[in-house]
Amino acid sequence: MDHISLCPLIVLLLCAVILALRKIFKTVIQDHEKSAADIPPGSHGFPVIGETLQFMLSVNSGKGFYEFVRSRRIRYGSCFRTSLFGEAHVFLSTTESARAVLNNESGMFTKRYIKSIAALVGDRSLLCASQHHHKILRSHFINLFSKKSTALMVRNFDELVVDALSGWEHRGTVVLLTDLLQITFKAMCKMLISLENEEELDSLQRDVGFVCEAMLAFPLNLPWTRFHKGIMARGRVMEVLEKTIRERRNETSSHNNNNHHEDFLQQLLAVDSDGSASSSDHSTKLTDAEIKDNILTMIIAGQDTTASALTWMVKYLGENQKVLNFLIEEQTRIAKQASDKPFLELDDLTEMTYASKMVKESLRMASVVPWFPRVVLQDCEMEGYKINKGCNINIDARSIHLDPNVYSEPHKFNPSRFDEEAKANSFLPFGMGGRTCLGLNMAKAMMVVFLHRFITTYRWEVVDGDPSIEKWTLFARLKSGYPIRVSRRL
Repeated sequence: MDHISLCPLIVLLLCAVILALRKIFKTVIQDHEKSAADIPPGSHGFPVIGETLQFMLSVNSGKGFYEFVRSRRIRYGSCFRTSLFGEAHVFLSTTESARAVLNNESGMFTKRYIKSIAALVGDRSLLCASQHHHKILRSHFINLFSKKSTALMVRNFDELVVDALSGWEHRGTVVLLTDLLQITFKAMCKMLISLENEEELDSLQRDVGFVCEAMLAFPLNLPWTRFHKGIMARGRVMEVLEKTIRERRNETSSHNNNNHHEDFLQQLLAVDSDGSASSSDHSTKLTDAEIKDNILTMIIAGQDTTASALTWMVKYLGENQKVLNFLIEEQTRIAKQASDKPFLELDDLTEMTYASKMVKESLRMASVVPWFPRVVLQDCEMEGYKINKGCNINIDARSIHLDPNVYSEPHKFNPSRFDEEAKANSFLPFGMGGRTCLGLNMAKAMMVVFLHRFITTYRWEVVDGDPSIEKWTLFARLKSGYPIRVSRRL
């Protein structure tokens, strides 16, 4: 009887436990859904490696690594999350997010590239420096990009371009990107360290090329890997720069005035030895490591991005005859005005208004630097989602540049769209805010100078119009290199 009387009690207890567990389970599910609703949509992929494999497949494809971002942008919208190389990433593609993150008025963001890039350019580079360190470095470098320096660069670069173009009509096929990489590399090395020896230039350019090719490689430093090859090449570049710095200091200490150098390195060494700092930021001398990392950074930025952008620019011109006709008319007029001078001057560039718009439209369309990485310093909210401290946050510039809500007919090449100022926070080829590219005026000047000389000298026809993107490159460029045949304009 006692056992029978206990049965209803056991049943009631079981029912109570089941109901309690059901309520707990329901609460857990609701909390999970609420938590999931607070974070950006997307996927963290596999444990530890995340979506790194998918990213590397995009890097190795004919569409380029941005295809990884583009496909997820279409699937998830203007804000999505992923995981790359063991770290959480969020991508944002609205002008409001660009303003908040890149202007960084809140001080909640700092810059950080993926591990492979940081290891190759160096942690003392402007690209990778912390917010405070970046401010110090920038204060040392900003005077290097003065109007006087830009004017000197325009003259020197024009001389290089005129010399390089002089024999193109006799070469049959010219692979435009290859030649532009050589021209821009020579220009950067002359401007930065006065290096003009052809053999030394060839060796240094080869090593810088290995560094660039390794930037998107998996950061595995084993002898057979692309990353290892890049790290070894970086070491050789550092040796060249260290030797150059040592020789400059020896010349200074021995008061040897036979070799007068008018370059960035000399200005940096002169400021440090002078010690005439007027602010607390200037009071800290640059270390040799800081100088070397940033000269390498400026070589890469000035060579690779400019050559890539110029190649895209010529491609767009070749596909838009009406734009080309307008440009030829403007540049022919300016060529006649400057005919009494051997080389262009900075003032001549101010007359090239349509060319300047064409450069801007090319930079918008190509988006050679597709996104700008930052890291979150404290928990915040973006696009209505919670972003945790330590998360990598990336402003997707290419998506903004091709957003139909920002630019009318964004896939149409139309320089006249820049007759008026672009919408706020929508034109981002050089970044924005406190980390805007220091060399933006020089880069635009180089593009306009080459454009002037090229279209007033030659007509061209395309040999291979393959639109595939080159593998393993940080900056988007054509796999074919854009081979052309040229003939002189009469």
